[in-house]
Amino acid sequence: QLTMSSNSSILLNEENSQGPKRNTECLESLELQTPSSFQENPLQQLQLASQEVLEKAKKSGRSKCPQCSSSRMFYCYTCFVPVETVPTKEIPTVKLPLKIDIIKHPNETDGKSTAVHAKLLAPDDVTIYKYPCIPEYKEKRHEIALIFPGPDSVSVKDIAFHLQKYTKKSVCDNDDACSGEPLLKQAKIEPQEEKNLNDCISSNKSEGTGLKKIIFIDSTWNQTNKIITDERLQGLLQIELKTRKTCFWRHQKGKPDTYLSTIEAIYYFLVDYHQEILKESYKGQYDNLLFFFSFMYTLIKNAKCCAGKE
Repeated sequence: QLTMSSNSSILLNEENSQGPKRNTECLESLELQTPSSFQENPLQQLQLASQEVLEKAKKSGRSKCPQCSSSRMFYCYTCFVPVETVPTKEIPTVKLPLKIDIIKHPNETDGKSTAVHAKLLAPDDVTIYKYPCIPEYKEKRHEIALIFPGPDSVSVKDIAFHLQKYTKKSVCDNDDACSGEPLLKQAKIEPQEEKNLNDCISSNKSEGTGLKKIIFIDSTWNQTNKIITDERLQGLLQIELKTRKTCFWRHQKGKPDTYLSTIEAIYYFLVDYHQEILKESYKGQYDNLLFFFSFMYTLIKNAKCCAGKE
């Protein structure tokens, strides 16, 4: 249930001075490590915007980033913008119910990360930080959760229950009379105060648990320990995605297929959150988060099939 990038390599974005011809050769000859689910296309049911713009860009080859002028395919993974051959107006925009912070490991190659997909497709709701540059979360930990399969992690449907204790502590921390003394010496809470606290918790549950931000780690499993043990992330509720299987074409060798790439983890969390917490029917609202991912999946799968036939 790794919710960080499974060494997520966007093959067409790798630096290549020989242009689109070399890119095609790489796709056809690369020995891909693919999960068993790769034999079918589980992404074909997604409700996606037209990918014609990506088809055109693929045919025309690499193009310049409008900001740094680097040669890229589809988008610039350092500036988080589409290249000149991919008009921004033709890229879908996804509105998310929560803010998302992505903490990227410094050794995670920019061109191999699917985290940039989230920034491109939900620019108003996604922020990417390169470790060790991350925010301080301690003061708002009752509003924030971390996607990570730790020993104390909980499922999405249990978020409301487990965040209650964080909400209660936050109320207490903001009360001078409460926070100034050890727990055992605190004055007894009056009935009206207790009612207000319970009303606060109940209100938070009805408003999506009071959760406002989700943190994802963009890293291979072997690199993640340095980030997950950072003191700024301690004490946050950890959430685990237990039932999803990756479609990623660079799955980590020796790891189960429940280890997701970053963009997959973001997408599947939001689908579960929409259904389990917001209690709303899911009708494809976040499918376009996989706009680039699904296109790359099909492109690489077809290249693999062609290479096998040859």
